[in-house]
Amino acid sequence: MKKISALVWIMALTGAAFGQQSVDFILKARAFNSAGKPEMAVKVLSDAILMSNDSRLYVERAEARLSQRDYSDAISDLNEANKISPASGEYNLARVYAFKGDAATSLYHLELSMNSSYRRSEKEIMLDPAFNLIDNRAEWRQFWKKEWYSLTEKSISEIEYYVTAGKIDESKNVLSELKNNYKSNDDIIYAEALINLSSGKYDEAVKAATGLVTANQGNEKYLRVLARAQTLTGNPAGASDTYTQLFSAGVADAEILMLRAECYRKTGENDKALQDIEKYLSLYPENKTALSLAGKVEAISGDNLKALDYFSRNLKLHPNDPDCYVDRGNSYFVSKSWDWAIKDYSMSLDLNPANSDAWLNKGIALLNMSRVEDACHDFKKALSLGNKRATEYISSKCIK
Repeated sequence: MKKISALVWIMALTGAAFGQQSVDFILKARAFNSAGKPEMAVKVLSDAILMSNDSRLYVERAEARLSQRDYSDAISDLNEANKISPASGEYNLARVYAFKGDAATSLYHLELSMNSSYRRSEKEIMLDPAFNLIDNRAEWRQFWKKEWYSLTEKSISEIEYYVTAGKIDESKNVLSELKNNYKSNDDIIYAEALINLSSGKYDEAVKAATGLVTANQGNEKYLRVLARAQTLTGNPAGASDTYTQLFSAGVADAEILMLRAECYRKTGENDKALQDIEKYLSLYPENKTALSLAGKVEAISGDNLKALDYFSRNLKLHPNDPDCYVDRGNSYFVSKSWDWAIKDYSMSLDLNPANSDAWLNKGIALLNMSRVEDACHDFKKALSLGNKRATEYISSKCIK
């Protein structure tokens, strides 16, 4: 009996490892695809399929092949995905046939998807550019005469839209109608958590989302709401754990790496933060936000030379971005390289003269270079832009 239990445990760990590998392969493939290299995405996924018979890999490879207009191989991949996990490829089959202009076959597969656990929201379908070629066809209009979504689902979708648009009162009205007409369920609790999140009731959102996640392990929507709520309540440790759960649930979204890295930075887990950022940069090496965060984490860790390297790389890639100059200027400032700091702050202010912190720091750097008159000019400029910290420098250094 113990041997059987051990075997089950080993198989579970192996399955989880392969699941995480699939996520990593999908992330790489998406990075290649977004960079206009679908052939590289196909290669990455083909190698992955040799190691793991995962339906998600076939669906993702079909997407890369769709970018190449290789409809035949994309259809083959999606049919393979269906064999592994029934209906997992139906939505994308609908997309492929829509691109081919075959409305009847597209809607046949869309209906199969709508009747499965893989069905998409109405908003997602309507905004999908794949259906632009058939959305003026009679078959398309006929398809949508059927009520595919319940009134509850439509109301939840409406609440999501209002929350995104910042129309909180409207979202509350819809929620009130829902509560009056239906018994409480997970979707209604989720909608209320969204509204609480947008209304600043973060603790209530955490409580509701925690209950939802406990009852629905691996649910992406609920996990995302919980992570956001934990972040806004000042619980980055909890949020980093929740982002880890998203990856464990098989969510292939590289932005989660950046969100988790920021949580790790706040908890002082700089090594973990850098691991996530470097992984993100291996996918998107020119990303401004990632390079900036990497530099800031290195600076906090005490390695100013590495920080400067990241900031300089960012500037080379984004030479007209004032924030990139501020980042490197701050790094020079910390190392008391006043002359270099002044140059970077000056470049930043040429591009964005409204940055009061840059004026203040430039003034402090000038003061350390004994350029008092120039420093006082910058302090006064910082104060005029609302930076109250400039007051002490003006009173102590500039008033005779």
